[in-house]
Amino acid sequence: MILKNSLPIARARRVILDSQRLTTRRSFGKGPGATLKAVEHLGYVQIDTLSVVSRAHLHTLWNRVEVFSPSHIDQLQQERKIFEHWAHALAYLPMTDYRFSLPMMNRIASGAVHWYPKNPKETRKVLKRIREEGPLSSKDFSDKKSSNDMWARSASKLALEHLFMEGKLMIHQRRNFHKVYDLRERVLPDHIDTRTPDEDSLSRHLIVSYLRAHGFGQIKEAAYLRKGMGSTMGRVAAQMEEEKLIIPIKIADWEYYCLPETIERTEQIASRGKLRILSPFDNAVIQRKRIKQLFDFDYQIECYVRKDLRKYGYFSLPILFNNKLVARLDAKADRKEGVFHLLHLHLESSLKNVQSFYKSLHVELNSFASFNQCERLRVH
Repeated sequence: MILKNSLPIARARRVILDSQRLTTRRSFGKGPGATLKAVEHLGYVQIDTLSVVSRAHLHTLWNRVEVFSPSHIDQLQQERKIFEHWAHALAYLPMTDYRFSLPMMNRIASGAVHWYPKNPKETRKVLKRIREEGPLSSKDFSDKKSSNDMWARSASKLALEHLFMEGKLMIHQRRNFHKVYDLRERVLPDHIDTRTPDEDSLSRHLIVSYLRAHGFGQIKEAAYLRKGMGSTMGRVAAQMEEEKLIIPIKIADWEYYCLPETIERTEQIASRGKLRILSPFDNAVIQRKRIKQLFDFDYQIECYVRKDLRKYGYFSLPILFNNKLVARLDAKADRKEGVFHLLHLHLESSLKNVQSFYKSLHVELNSFASFNQCERLRVH
């Protein structure tokens, strides 16, 4: 098939980063409303427990929202404008998109195993306590985990997580990052649409959401870790192409889809992007094969790699500069001492203007350290 639309990879990168809102922090405005717009635009923001530097969801939003504050997340959750559930991982999602999480919830409620098999007796017991006592966290249950293994959980914690995944419980709030659960009917606003979408409607939602946030995408990327959705999404994408809701486009040697408005704005995007220190779980880099293909950046987070096999460090952060991924920074925030440790910096061979890079990096590092509650930088 000969594609009518094609784009040089350098220009495609600009569109991708602009779609990710990484070229400026002013796209959404300021305050909690801006943070909500960012979550809505991206479709989800991944939550991760690692806190070597600011947690993934905070880091991701800090890169996109001017004067971002972690308190925005707490406020939006309390106002029921965002909720927690599974995207390709645990994430904050717009409450207006709640219905598109229902197929997964219903599947797990019908017996599908997410991480651990359901314990009906324990889930009934946990549900009864929350119904009678109100919001509870795992700390409110006295049973202990079954072993000292890394992934071992107590029976009550497993029950809480299962009830959360099947949608009977929602996260009422977080206390010191610990989830506090309550009944769905006491958390979900009355005006939220709770009609379960069929597979075609869900596929359309996933495709449009992905292309809005990423500029260009392949169906396998939009279906990332969506078990069993690939073939349906491929068929729906073909229908959407016939309806001219999405447009095929060629970038280098690869075929992608984009929204019609993306084609219209390819010429309007500024040529040079800002320097950004990214989270390993940032929406822009979470699909490693995609960034290898489009940005020629072979990235792996090494906290899960054996120490003697690491090349770049335990928590290596990708660095974006002039629309390219050009460096990796292994860093650690010591918030108690107020010191932001720079453990290792690796520059890619593709980085040409090194002095300009260092100048921009110095400015961004000071800002990032401050966001991490650190007043001083220490180079190792």
